[in-house]
Amino acid sequence: MQDVEAIAADIIDASIKLHMALGPGLLESVYEAILAAKLVERGHRVVQQCPIDIEFEGLRFEGAFRADLIVDGCLLVEIKSVERLAPVHGKQVLTYLRLLKQPLGLLINFGGETLKEGLRRVVNGHDSFASSRLRVNQ
Repeated sequence: MQDVEAIAADIIDASIKLHMALGPGLLESVYEAILAAKLVERGHRVVQQCPIDIEFEGLRFEGAFRADLIVDGCLLVEIKSVERLAPVHGKQVLTYLRLLKQPLGLLINFGGETLKEGLRRVVNGHDSFASSRLRVNQ
């Protein structure tokens, strides 16, 4: 399995460069397409708008939600382009991670003045990935 932390660092680096070059104000779909292309240039496998099936109490729901990006089959990236992230955005990513049984996701908001306030690491119950102040699920 690839190092999730190294993949996350690469995604964050590409996101910062993208935000510095284009700034805020574009649609989420624009940031998603460009970030996906930049990650592919860096050698990552990227799936955009990946349909995710879920099962609940014996029922199967195909394409129940779509993940903005799945990078290297192990890291979910949810992209926003809003003035300010709301708590529901982090909860959305955490729910996706639980359904996918993945440990780590990134919530990236390109709508702010800088990317620093719009970047969240979302951890699905794995203490080794983040300090308590960085976890959404507390």
